[in-house]
Amino acid sequence: MKNPIYYNAVDIAEMLNVSKATAYSIIRKLNEELNSKGYITLQGKVAKVYFDEKWYGLTAN
Repeated sequence: MKNPIYYNAVDIAEMLNVSKATAYSIIRKLNEELNSKGYITLQGKVAKVYFDEKWYGLTAN
């Protein structure tokens, strides 16, 4: 798949210049928020749209 819809810990660690452990912590927190809203999540990955919205304040067009 050329344009995956998820970020993984390596992606987030590189974007934010943090450790992979910190990136996993961020993913875990965001996935907990999504789960509480009834969404299905994948361990170790977070939807790009949700990450971009929460981190950068961007919304999908």
